[in-house]
Formats: sequence, structure tokens, C-alpha cells
Amino acid sequence: TVNETIAHPRDILPPVVLHRAHGFLLVHNHPSGDPSPSRADRDLTRRIAEAAALLQVNFLDHLIIGRPSPHHEPYFSFQESGLL
Repeated sequence: TVNETIAHPRDILPPVVLHRAHGFLLVHNHPSGDPSPSRADRDLTRRIAEAAALLQVNFLDHLIIGRPSPHHEPYFSFQESGLL
């Protein structure tokens, strides 16, 4: 699997600022079905959280959507996992 992301805070945060949002959440899917966060997902979440804090906007959660499986939940929440 590829462990990189093309997402960048400069691409994600302008709509939040433009719409004067009080808060936002980030959602993406893993086509593999396993919603476990990659290193790139963790790095992106950290960078988005830092940028949101500078802009004084609430970064509510980063959700990764996968598929239901007996081995994992169908999603991963950075907030629920204590990583945000």
C-alpha cells in the first residue's frame, strides 16, 4: 500500500475560513477496507490540528471510513482514539 497523502492543510482549510466555520471534521476512506490510520494519516492530522489551532477553528475529528469486518470497526476516529 502507498503510505502517503496528497492532502495538505493549505488545500483543506480555506473553505473552513471562507465559510467562517466554528469547527470542521475531516473524512476520507481507505479503499482497502481497513480504516487503520497510516503514518501519513497521522502526520496530516497533526498538521491540520496545528494549523486549525493557529486559525482558532475547532478541528472536531478526522474519520477514516473502511468496511465492516470481524477484525476492526468500519471506521477509525482520531477523536475517539484520543489522538486528537
